[in-house]
Amino acid sequence: MTDRPQSPARHRATVRTLLAEAGTTYAEEADVRLADKPAPLWRLLVLSNLAATRIKASIAVAAARELFAAGGGTPTGLAALTWRQRVDALGRAHYVRYDEGTATRLGDCADLIHRRYADDLRRLARDADERPERVRELLREFPGIGPTGAGMFCREAQAVWPFLRPTLDDRALHGAARLDLPTTARGLAALVAADDLARLAAALVRVDLDRHLADRVTTATPPPE
Repeated sequence: MTDRPQSPARHRATVRTLLAEAGTTYAEEADVRLADKPAPLWRLLVLSNLAATRIKASIAVAAARELFAAGGGTPTGLAALTWRQRVDALGRAHYVRYDEGTATRLGDCADLIHRRYADDLRRLARDADERPERVRELLREFPGIGPTGAGMFCREAQAVWPFLRPTLDDRALHGAARLDLPTTARGLAALVAADDLARLAAALVRVDLDRHLADRVTTATPPPE
């Protein structure tokens, strides 16, 4: 994709409106206070795993909340849950059709992170030499984390892992195209502070998933001064 020849002032006005309308990250929506610490990074991995299936993002977020409330907010806590407890937590969030397989995969993820990274995904970042593409490759070794899950993890984790910036994948770029914003990661990154990139990425994904959101942002954006 290439950047469209639109007014930079208009771009910034659109982004301000977008962030005000939809600038909550998916981690925040799942009550994850993201930080460069083992437990929040694990919770983001769980959320990314849940969102990687063909299911509404809102249901994935609700399922993450249920699992965390049940005790699955750490690898040890999730491993301590029985398979049935995991299935029941997913069911309470209406995470159906994928609940049984996901309950198994999450248990396998807890086992893998314990064996390979001592329950700390910061070790994964070190093993990857903080190279974004290698981070994605290592993430995809977790059961259930394919390209979609790895993409979501990196979009959100760039809030606390600066070496991932800017992470604006195809889904975010498609959302940008709907708003006539730049359609390259570099072009979009120039429109916000580095600390807001995760919020921008999440907002653009929401635009990609919801055509009505694009219309609301366009309508609500005032003309640049």
